[in-house]
Amino acid sequence: MKQRNPIPTVDIIIELEGGGIVLVERRNPPHGWAIPGGFVDVGESLEECARREALEETGLHVELVCQMHAYSDPKRDPRFHTISVVFVARAKGRPVAGDDAKNTAIFTKESLPENIAFDHRKILEDYFLWKEKGFEVFRLDR
Repeated sequence: MKQRNPIPTVDIIIELEGGGIVLVERRNPPHGWAIPGGFVDVGESLEECARREALEETGLHVELVCQMHAYSDPKRDPRFHTISVVFVARAKGRPVAGDDAKNTAIFTKESLPENIAFDHRKILEDYFLWKEKGFEVFRLDR
């Protein structure tokens, strides 16, 4: 019997010194803008993966601040069922597209792009609400 489980991933909301967050424009399908992130490698912790993916996709060395939340809707990725642990991180410098990122840009809540991949618009809405109201927004009984 072949075992089929959801695939673990991380996403990293990178807050830049001076304001704004970093999004990457995806080179591969599904296209659109996305929170930097990717698949956890065997033998790698979630934190190690977050730092690696941030560096590979944006060229930024990040300081992880916290785990914000986990997202597990089976439809969150059109390719297959993934579970993402979302980190919030801080960084200095200018992001530069690398790995499978076609482009990088800095956005604010008011300037988010229209075409956002996966469930990343929901994640970003949760992030901005969390910044305003704290972890109360992640209560399961709300």
